[in-house]
Amino acid sequence: MPTPTIPDGELFMNATLYTGNGGTQTITNGVAGQSFQPDFVWLKTRSTVQNHSLIDSVRGNTKILYSDLTNAEGTFSGVLDSFNSNGFTLGSSASVNQNGTTFVGWQWKAGGAAVTNTAGTISSQVSANTTSGFSVVTYTGNGSGGATVGHGLGVAPQFIIVKNRADGSTNWYCYNQYLDATSPQNYTIYLSLTNARDAASVFWNNTAPTSSVFTIGSSSGVNGSGNAMVAYCWTPIAGYSAFGSYTGNGSTDGPFVYLGFRPRFVMIKASSISSEHWYIVDATRSPYNAAILYLSPDDSDAETSPGAAQFFDFLSNGFKLRVSGSYSNSSGATYIYMAFAENPFKYANAR
Repeated sequence: MPTPTIPDGELFMNATLYTGNGGTQTITNGVAGQSFQPDFVWLKTRSTVQNHSLIDSVRGNTKILYSDLTNAEGTFSGVLDSFNSNGFTLGSSASVNQNGTTFVGWQWKAGGAAVTNTAGTISSQVSANTTSGFSVVTYTGNGSGGATVGHGLGVAPQFIIVKNRADGSTNWYCYNQYLDATSPQNYTIYLSLTNARDAASVFWNNTAPTSSVFTIGSSSGVNGSGNAMVAYCWTPIAGYSAFGSYTGNGSTDGPFVYLGFRPRFVMIKASSISSEHWYIVDATRSPYNAAILYLSPDDSDAETSPGAAQFFDFLSNGFKLRVSGSYSNSSGATYIYMAFAENPFKYANAR
């Protein structure tokens, strides 16, 4: 078995737990002396109802978006005061640091300070990490279908999340390579909604991403004329990240999804059926099998679990469904997923 390029996923992605103190608080993401400076921080309360807060270093630490809302980007002090070499510092805002409230912070490392990318017909600002396959991209839409935007990854992204930062009426739009077996570029799915996939050329102009650019249609959600936009782009890295789909079997002895690593973070969504949330489960909040505690990017609810039922088993080389509910394992339904590693299979242990 070849040596993984990322032997420890904690150098590029982590899920960190903390309890709010109502004042300034520094959160470190280091484990066993290893840490990183995040470029994308996604914060969510666990014990109370509160919107998700998404912050990145390219837009700046005072610029907040909410995955469960269509709101335009807000500018706030006292939320995330700084990105640090080993985590981040919070302000006193109750949305991310309410005294006595428990939180999770999902973090990804991109490429630090953004650089101008002119690979597309629209110039972009890009913080890209080609080692971990992740970039944060900002650009200004021109409203013209077929416009292209450079992403900086060097290989085609398989998962892209886009938000119009200026328009409070637009959803979060996702390109996912596994929305269709032959023509995924003809579909989108909404991070902020429970809808199934939607077929429309106005999002990706029926054009798949390339190694240098992704193509956007005329929809204001991905290409609002004169509007500031942000895109989060991922491509798989063997032993560290994986994107794909599986078909439910409706059984508590559910499908096994091979990843090639023990997962730290898994996000799934039913793409073929409506009225089902997105679900995020991670090994920090659920350190033992079954991994049952979930949060939904499209919903502000507190952390919960599917009742007495289990959700996943996190295994040394993937995850296995342990519940028959339609949210994760309806018979014949298609689900998409994104996953990030705790350890590559070569170094993974059983849980």
